[in-house]
Amino acid sequence: MEAQDFEKRGQELLSYIADYIVNIRSRRVTPAVEPGFLEKLLPDTAPVKGENWEIIMADFEKVIMPGMSHWQHPNYHAYYPIGHSYTSVLSDMLSDGLGSNAFSWVASPACVELEVLVLDWVGKMIGLPKQFLHASGQGGGVIQGSASECVLVALLSARHKSIQALKSSHPQQDNWQLLAKLVAYTSIQAHSCVEKAGMIGFVKMRHLDVDEKFSLRGHVLEDAIEEDKKLGLIPFFVCATLGTTACCSFDNLQELGDVCTRHGVYLHVDAAYAGAALICPEFQFLKDGIENVDSFGFNACKLFPVNTDCALMWVQRVETLTSALAVDPLYLRANPNLQYGYMAPEFRHWGIPLVRRFRALKLWFVVRMLGVQGLQHRIRENFRLAQLFMHKMADDRRFQVMADVTMGLVCFRLQGPNHLTQRLLKDLNASGQLYLVPALLNDNYVIRFVVCSQHTCDDDINHSWEVIHLTANTLLQQEKQLSLTEGKTQKINKE
Repeated sequence: MEAQDFEKRGQELLSYIADYIVNIRSRRVTPAVEPGFLEKLLPDTAPVKGENWEIIMADFEKVIMPGMSHWQHPNYHAYYPIGHSYTSVLSDMLSDGLGSNAFSWVASPACVELEVLVLDWVGKMIGLPKQFLHASGQGGGVIQGSASECVLVALLSARHKSIQALKSSHPQQDNWQLLAKLVAYTSIQAHSCVEKAGMIGFVKMRHLDVDEKFSLRGHVLEDAIEEDKKLGLIPFFVCATLGTTACCSFDNLQELGDVCTRHGVYLHVDAAYAGAALICPEFQFLKDGIENVDSFGFNACKLFPVNTDCALMWVQRVETLTSALAVDPLYLRANPNLQYGYMAPEFRHWGIPLVRRFRALKLWFVVRMLGVQGLQHRIRENFRLAQLFMHKMADDRRFQVMADVTMGLVCFRLQGPNHLTQRLLKDLNASGQLYLVPALLNDNYVIRFVVCSQHTCDDDINHSWEVIHLTANTLLQQEKQLSLTEGKTQKINKE
């Protein structure tokens, strides 16, 4: 494709994307396809000769789109939001057009320096202490691929720090012997990525019980650490959560931080969903105790209108991160910025991959286009819609709202045995009008309703409630009829 064709096709594609978003309500939320559908529609080998754009695009509409789940649909209420905006799409396109690799200053100076700038911007917006910012000369922020990656990087950093300290006091033991003694902690409500990080890091991961608010508390962690120390284990890492996946609960950072400080344990905060909400003053209380946290991360591509991938991570002490992940071959050492007295971060030492897209660009564009007030408004509107749905649910005594509705998630269930809620979810998703996913809270099967799309409005919430209400009516009527039939059958059998 030459420049002239690129311009023409690009304009067509922008029109396609705009039309897709404007008319997305006309589409089914989830596809009516079965596993393996695509292999029946496309050839099993690549074309020998290249094909033209029109044919490929026609196949995209005919074959690919019917199999898409539309995450930006106003009636998509599963998981947590995936950020999206025209500004983000355009700036990401600009990043793709530049095709740069931002692993170090010399590789792409503007990429690195903009990442430093916007991470300090957002760090100040969410109220992080100064020591987490690049401007402090002590800590700083970096863009990772996901909040899961933030957790893994934090755990690997903590593991390296612990092993290095242990080797000085146990020089006769090798790394594997020391590794076998390490133990990490998180709550039973933590995201599965924390467990996966423990698996990748080859360390024991203990899942601790939570209180009635589904929050991990300090005394529970204290007891677990003391118990493990008596067994000869070495506590080294805790992952706290702000905004758990199942019910959007919040661990007590103040208490956990105090415990970790006393025991010399690394504390990471996974605020994947809720972290962005800290730009609103009314949620600042959630980070009480942040001064005792070693690292903090959240997905900007959830509550911010920023497309994936864009996870932000800050650390108090950069050397803890870089000493664990630095690999420095000769061909990557050139750093001419030093001759100007400017010490730029080598972001290749701040994470796992060497290849790093220019992700700071879309974050910079979005923050500038909306400003702090615009971002706050979007987040508050998202949470207002969740409250609207919650009040509708609370007014129907057949339903039970589970857990506090603090942000954009409402957990609910039908009164009665779990199988009723399970069947309700199955019927709702089968309709194609909504899409939701379940969770388990204290052995109660619940349905998670999340406001995901920035295009969701009051009418969409009313529509979603109407679908749920009518589906529940049908389900409960069927259950009543089934119960009557079984009762008659039992009566006849007795006679």
